Amino acid sequence: MTQKLNLVHWADMTADRIIRQHGDKNDYVVASGITPSGVVHFGNFREVITTDLVARGLRARGKNVRFIFSWDDYDTFRKIPANLPKQEELAQYLFQPIVDTPDPFGEHDSYAAHHEHNFEEQLRKVGVDVEPIYQAKKYRAGDYKEQIKLALNKRFEIRDILNQYRKEPYGDDYYPVSVYCEKYKTDKTTILSWDGESKLRYKHNEHDYEGEIDINTTSLAKLPWRVDWPMRWAFEKVDFEPGGKDHSSQGGSFSTAKDIVKIFDWEAPIYLQYDFVSIKGLGGKMSSSKGNLVTVNDILKIYEPEMVRWIFASYKTNVDFAISFDLDVLKTYEDYDRQERLAYGLEQGNEKKVAMAKRVIELSQIGDHPAECPFQPSFRHLCNVLQINDGDIEAARVFYADQIKNNRDERRFRERSACALYWLQENAPEEFKFAINKEAVDMPLEQNVRTYLDKLVALCESEWDSIADDKEFNDKMYEIMHELELKPADIFAPIYQKLISREKGPKLAGFIRTIGKERVIKLLK
Repeated sequence: MTQKLNLVHWADMTADRIIRQHGDKNDYVVASGITPSGVVHFGNFREVITTDLVARGLRARGKNVRFIFSWDDYDTFRKIPANLPKQEELAQYLFQPIVDTPDPFGEHDSYAAHHEHNFEEQLRKVGVDVEPIYQAKKYRAGDYKEQIKLALNKRFEIRDILNQYRKEPYGDDYYPVSVYCEKYKTDKTTILSWDGESKLRYKHNEHDYEGEIDINTTSLAKLPWRVDWPMRWAFEKVDFEPGGKDHSSQGGSFSTAKDIVKIFDWEAPIYLQYDFVSIKGLGGKMSSSKGNLVTVNDILKIYEPEMVRWIFASYKTNVDFAISFDLDVLKTYEDYDRQERLAYGLEQGNEKKVAMAKRVIELSQIGDHPAECPFQPSFRHLCNVLQINDGDIEAARVFYADQIKNNRDERRFRERSACALYWLQENAPEEFKFAINKEAVDMPLEQNVRTYLDKLVALCESEWDSIADDKEFNDKMYEIMHELELKPADIFAPIYQKLISREKGPKLAGFIRTIGKERVIKLLK
């Protein structure tokens, strides 16, 4: 029987809908997939993580879940992505199966295998465990031969379903199958006839060649996407699969698939539309063929693995959003830390907000869920500490040593530090970056400003170890300022110039204390 759980998150609501509409059973199949036509980008990841979150919802209800991921590597290689090497060599394989196209990087057995391997490795990093199904192997093993014959014998029914949404309807010459020519290897072919049992005749569109294949023994026939998709729902007994809004629109792939699947004696799985994801500063829908892509690995250079999951778990699937690479990275980390504190009861919120926080953080976990809230070094402050220590993570760790209590805290510190360093080097705005001066900067100063610096140095020399926190140090800095009848504008800029050769910088009191007594005295004296 299903375990009763609170319904606060869309993944749980969808899991309940699957159980309610497909029957309360022990085992469920959820599915996702893509054609490895190029680098699998971060936009594609939304489908996979959507399926994974629903799978977790089902498992939380005590269900066994099979998460299949179909690699449509028997699809045709139609376009060479702009970001790939060996363009001329790849051009020789256009309109042949992707699985037969060589890997231009020379690392894997094929072009398809290269992209499949890379994406599967990225999925493991974010805690997504799938059962990959390589469709070229399925077609070439003859696993779908009965389904292909059924589709051919029901071709007019399939045609009529498709024609409901077509401006130019298919005629009597429609066949729901494509053939890779046995002589010229490409799918630029036209079906001539079907004998109703197993023989299919075709011609090549660019050569004077006709051929005949036997569906019982050939591996050259393939169902087109709009028929292949519902066929696989029936073959694998799929209970749930999401789809992008391009598939979800009226007349889109799902509109026709939910009717065509009945020909294969199955029903459409529970379906969830997801919207597109963009990168802030890049914009637009990502596309493998354009070559202007961001992958899961690229996002992991900026965000911790759990945060990548959290970002998707935080949005309803029908909401489009952007992943920030700019200054909003700071806010994203702050929002994540705040929700984590809510989930662990370290910050107060209303009952609904706390319940959602607990579930989202739970769905974001990779591995065991920590019993206590992990160490949370502020991303903004960590950036400052790393820059103060010239990017040395080990030196920066000294600042946090008493807060790192276990292996999870250690992983959090190291992952977040690596992300902060990469962001600083590659994406942070220039005004956010700084380097501590190695030697004292000689610069003209008003006498009262010079007097202020002398008194500040004296304060550091005599009271540094007794000052409890940044606020107390800040108060003492202002006491000296008021004594000399100065304003913040009079002294802050000179101090920043002395420390980092800039007019502005991080909040000054905390910044000075983080730099450390000896370095500050050396630079201000």
